Amino acid sequence: MGLHATDPATVHLSAWARVHGLQRATTERALYADRTLIRMIGMRRTLFVEPLDLAVIVHASCASSIGTRERRRLESWLVEAGITDAPGHWLAGVENATFAAIEQVGSGTASELTKLVPELAIQIPVSVGKSYQGTVGVSSRVLLLVAMDGRIARGRPRGTWLSSQYSWEPMRRWVAMDERAAAYTEASAQTGLVERWLRAYGPGTMDDLRWWTGWTLGTVRRALASIDTVEVGLGDGATGLALADDVDTSMAPSEPWIALLPSLDPTTMGWTQRDWYLGPHRATLFDRNGNAGPTIWVDGRVVGGWGQRPDGEVVTRLLQDVGAEASAEIQARAAQLTTWIGGTRIMPRFPTPIQGELGDLPGTATLRE
Repeated sequence: MGLHATDPATVHLSAWARVHGLQRATTERALYADRTLIRMIGMRRTLFVEPLDLAVIVHASCASSIGTRERRRLESWLVEAGITDAPGHWLAGVENATFAAIEQVGSGTASELTKLVPELAIQIPVSVGKSYQGTVGVSSRVLLLVAMDGRIARGRPRGTWLSSQYSWEPMRRWVAMDERAAAYTEASAQTGLVERWLRAYGPGTMDDLRWWTGWTLGTVRRALASIDTVEVGLGDGATGLALADDVDTSMAPSEPWIALLPSLDPTTMGWTQRDWYLGPHRATLFDRNGNAGPTIWVDGRVVGGWGQRPDGEVVTRLLQDVGAEASAEIQARAAQLTTWIGGTRIMPRFPTPIQGELGDLPGTATLRE
């Protein structure tokens, strides 16, 4: 279902956690050279990295409608700020000029494109007269809209692998989005996306689906209508949905597994009802807005969190007893991750309480609550 990409580090750390021996250069090659992966706005107006076949479905089911709403919002701001009385015409002109500039230069950051399209430098005042008033740059909003139209995409960032100052390139270097997405209606794409979620995350509840997609409950129900699902009992006594061909009561237990997942990892953020795998640790491992920090998983449950010392060493904190064998394996994985990161200090965009504690540790440690 893709990897969260709001925090650039998450893409690489999530991939490392899932692919044994993965090198960062391999992920970068897939994103920027082979272009088999693409960064794009998707569910809940969140940035994801998706494989191309799924990117087309995400675009048709989410990005297009989000773009429509965002364009209307920007048009209203343009009128309120007195920039234009014909916002639709004005905005279309700036969007087309921006796309033409990217086609001309091949790749450019927002600041570079502003030199070619002066309107991108405009700052729009918003929430005037309120305590939280501020400004919104036309460049960031226009580039977002052109991307959600399927015309441009984020390329290689300027700076390190932790940078979010992306260059913008023509979408056709990855995929002919307009042609491929035309094979779907919005409704059929939404059905396809829900079916894939159930395949990857099911069983789950209607609330899980509604939250994860960012759609209304009515939209989720319509998407489910043509999918063969069955109701199944969940461990907490609630009822969930699973694909009818994905229910196997004779399924053998899975092999034991341990993972150090980064902040905003798609597994940690896969459901809105989280007690069944998170237990009582939400306040320690999530921020107040529901963003997950780095977590430690043992056999499908969150048992602790991890962070870094100033020198880049990965340190862990267990919030429950997992036994000596699992504890040793967690320490081994932390050491491997320290080596892989190579001394880089990763600062999550949404810090959680446990990370502040771990960042101040004087040395290697595995702590228990």
